[in-house]
Amino acid sequence: MSNQELDALRGQLDLLNRELLELICKRGIITQEIAVVKQSQGIPKYDPVREKHMLDELAEANTGPFDEATIRHLFKQVFKASLDLQQKDHKKHLLVSRKRQTEDTIVRAKHVSIGGGAHLMVAGPCSVESRDQVRAVAAALKAAGVHVIRGGAFKPRTSPYDFQGLGVEGLQILKEAADEFGLVTISEIVNPAHMELAEQYIDVIQIGARNMQNFELLKAAGEARIPVLLKRGIAATMEEFLMAAEYVVSRGNTQVMLIERGIRTYEKWTRNTLDISAVPILKQESHLPVLVDVSHSTGRKDIVLPCAKAALAAGADGIMIEVHPDPPTALSDADQQLTIPQFDHFFTQLKQSGLFKGN
Repeated sequence: MSNQELDALRGQLDLLNRELLELICKRGIITQEIAVVKQSQGIPKYDPVREKHMLDELAEANTGPFDEATIRHLFKQVFKASLDLQQKDHKKHLLVSRKRQTEDTIVRAKHVSIGGGAHLMVAGPCSVESRDQVRAVAAALKAAGVHVIRGGAFKPRTSPYDFQGLGVEGLQILKEAADEFGLVTISEIVNPAHMELAEQYIDVIQIGARNMQNFELLKAAGEARIPVLLKRGIAATMEEFLMAAEYVVSRGNTQVMLIERGIRTYEKWTRNTLDISAVPILKQESHLPVLVDVSHSTGRKDIVLPCAKAALAAGADGIMIEVHPDPPTALSDADQQLTIPQFDHFFTQLKQSGLFKGN
């Protein structure tokens, strides 16, 4: 074969390559349009039955020289690329996505702003147990310069026999102390029917890890008129976490914060495993503020300070920690709650590190 013949054949290949590229791009455009229709109808993007049908048809129509296995492999790669394209397009359209909104969302609860550079400290008891208990913590937080108090009134517990909170009375106690000391309140709501009640007593609705995929609760929070603090589920991927936030934002409530609180692994030396990598990834993928709960993620008082420093160094917008006047008598999570003097030391050390830049 002469060089002239070889060049002619290569020229044909170059032409076919361009034609194939044009056809693959056209196929990509059609798959994007299909994705829009599927999303509007709530249909899953991946359809294995449809894929098998297409591959069977292509294998039957194959006249060579490629064998059936090669044809199936080549088109599976095309199908996978098309599915990846659909998923990337979907992420671009998410309301919580950084691709949708480049600037950081600033969440505002009364006189406190979360996100945008300044760091937030959230502290308080795991459970609201009495007026004296909450008032003692509130007074200590005010003296320390902390603006936000947390406290559980509705407590979803693993055992049905454990203390599950004071309910509405707990919300009332929390509000009384917050009003007295000028604090912003965060408390968990577990029932969609309690959203209107929550708006009467608290400033920020917390949705806990066990309820991260309680979709009716997420929808109700999306229709609420106050900010939402959404905790990552104990076995949730970051994609599932952001999708849960999307449920809230898509219902109209754009004042949403994310909080990493540790995930469940095989490790036994900590209560959970603090996924510090979640902080920069969530900050990169989403415009929502990201906090880290160093109490639930570790369950250990002796490492909350280095973990809080790590969280801030990774880009977290704030820290949540549990504080109790007398932890040994606490009705829930006694081992992980700091005493008031321990919290004062923790917060002083954190500020002295230069990592915490408060409001």
